[in-house]
Amino acid sequence: MYLEKTCSTPCRNFFAEYCNERSKKEEVIRMTTAETKSNPKTIAVLGTGIIGAPVARNLQKQGFSVRVWNRTRAKAEALAASGLDVFDSPQEAVEGANIILTLLKDGASVLEVMKSAASGLSQGAIWIQMSTVGIQAIEELASFAERHGLRLFDAPIQGTRQPAEQGQLVIMASGPTQDRDTVQPVFDAIGKRTVWVSEKIGAASRLKLALNSWAFALTHGVAESLAIAKGLGVDPALVVDVVKGGPMDSAFFQSKAALILANDYPVSFSVANALKDAQLVMEAVEQADLTAEVAAAGLQRFRRALEAGHQDKDMAASGLV
Repeated sequence: MYLEKTCSTPCRNFFAEYCNERSKKEEVIRMTTAETKSNPKTIAVLGTGIIGAPVARNLQKQGFSVRVWNRTRAKAEALAASGLDVFDSPQEAVEGANIILTLLKDGASVLEVMKSAASGLSQGAIWIQMSTVGIQAIEELASFAERHGLRLFDAPIQGTRQPAEQGQLVIMASGPTQDRDTVQPVFDAIGKRTVWVSEKIGAASRLKLALNSWAFALTHGVAESLAIAKGLGVDPALVVDVVKGGPMDSAFFQSKAALILANDYPVSFSVANALKDAQLVMEAVEQADLTAEVAAAGLQRFRRALEAGHQDKDMAASGLV
């Protein structure tokens, strides 16, 4: 090179050191890029509501770099104070993310947001879909993932606000065996247990519907039992006293009964969301030509609660109707 030939010895030494230093920096960049690909640590969380916000915080606590987006930005701003990166659009949030988590209201919302994010998605990124979306919607989302080269995990969760805050969710997961080692640290950061359902996308969503049917039956059962006691002139607190510590007792029973007795319904899972999920249960039941009379009656109860203006209260408010 001309510069090397015409420089003095000190100049040539400086040039050699410069080239050596630049080579080292380039090697560091290559190693960092390779490490990022083999050890994904950047996660985009789309949806920071009652579940999404604590999920994002728990991921950050476990060393992940977390990028978040929420339709109402103000709800995500509190996360910025905790050091998480908040973005104005799904596209911006997913850029550079190895893993995307969706925690949104329903299948239509998930598909709309992922379409909005499409131009920012990385080929081969892992998409962990944790919203309760039902059978038809998960099939539509799987088609979207295939078209955009995403590795999809169907992974709805069992648990509401408090388990999410404590990192005690139960994750029901379906997805490719070869990527399970990559997603397991994510699940471990936000949950106490992962139940691997199947390699087939959609199996976990089906299991979630069956579990929701049970949760709704418990909710309506508590509400109705206390309402019957009150209507018969008996202190409904005595129902709770009799059940306490016995085979019918549970933390779920105690928490829902406490809301009803206090006539105060701060949201762990709202009537509006319960109605949406109860409808998904019945759609699946009808598609499979099954009989589910309790689930059908529960759906009507949630519908009446919504029509009475209780949509933003905890689903235990089904006892008000």
